[in-house]
Amino acid sequence: MILLGSTGSIGVNTLNIARKFNLNVEVLVAGRNIELLNQQIKEFKPKIVVIDQAKDIPLVCHNNVLFGEEAILQAIEQSSSKTVVNALVGFLGLRPTLKAIECGKKIALANKESLVAAGKFIDQKNLRPIDSEHFGLWYLLQDKKIDSMIITASGGSFRDYPLDELKNVSIKEALSHPNWSMGNKITIDSATMTNKMFELMEAAWLFDIRKLDAIIETKSLIHALINFKDGSTTAHIANASMQLPIAYAILGSCDEEILKPVDLVQIGNLEFRKIETSRYPIWEIKDEILNNLDLGVVLNAANEVAVAKFLKSEIGFLDISKISLNAINRFNSVKATSIDDVFQIDKEVRAYCES
Repeated sequence: MILLGSTGSIGVNTLNIARKFNLNVEVLVAGRNIELLNQQIKEFKPKIVVIDQAKDIPLVCHNNVLFGEEAILQAIEQSSSKTVVNALVGFLGLRPTLKAIECGKKIALANKESLVAAGKFIDQKNLRPIDSEHFGLWYLLQDKKIDSMIITASGGSFRDYPLDELKNVSIKEALSHPNWSMGNKITIDSATMTNKMFELMEAAWLFDIRKLDAIIETKSLIHALINFKDGSTTAHIANASMQLPIAYAILGSCDEEILKPVDLVQIGNLEFRKIETSRYPIWEIKDEILNNLDLGVVLNAANEVAVAKFLKSEIGFLDISKISLNAINRFNSVKATSIDDVFQIDKEVRAYCES
């Protein structure tokens, strides 16, 4: 396989699956965690390594190290591997997804932004989502008439925080997720609920459905539910680990134990909550977004700028959603008619939000 984003949590879990099933890793693509990358190189012996910045090349223990976006695209095109695992974070992951499609490779997709920003231009024929929520929905599909689909959210770092104190929270508090450890960007997106908005948009593209919603399930054991026309509901329950969806995305099927089964007696109870706009202001535009998926590129660009500003202490936590809502209001009539339009809209929204 070609693994994009090898040192992030998805990348590390993908390599756990590669180790378990003795899979060949031809290309490793990573950012700036060179220490972990060198450990991965030693174990998996890739032919090609691509990193973010040229200045880090001397630190990498490999004789074929490239850097930058063009090198990623080149590695996808020139490698013999038939599978690309795209676990890159952000809009940066879109061009590699398009390149993998162009090359006819199977894509195990964890890069949300590919579908969020450019879903109408993504050929899904060889695409398998890695998100536990979309995997859960796929797992539940039966030959029955569907009424609606629901995915779950953890609620993020501030689900129990006093509302009147949210404006003063620190970066450290925002990065303290109650259920698991993830990268900075996705942890912030979880706290604002923007991440769940992205996942609803992904589900809309993946399952061609607009009747979608999300609820908070605090223990992160139920990942998805499908409501059928007959009035019944099925839920996908599994311990929180990305290794299950990764295994299915790469292998196609999986008949041996990847996770320990959930012991419901030991769990004792589950708690569900509504996603309230008072705590998650971004939820105000859920219906608008689902009725106009072209706005995905706007929301993603605005959010990337806003999260970066917050992590540099330039704005407060609540300003992240304000910047996104403002951008949606400003660009609410955009329509991308080509993939080039997507990149142009992204550029314009970023410039507006930076200013």
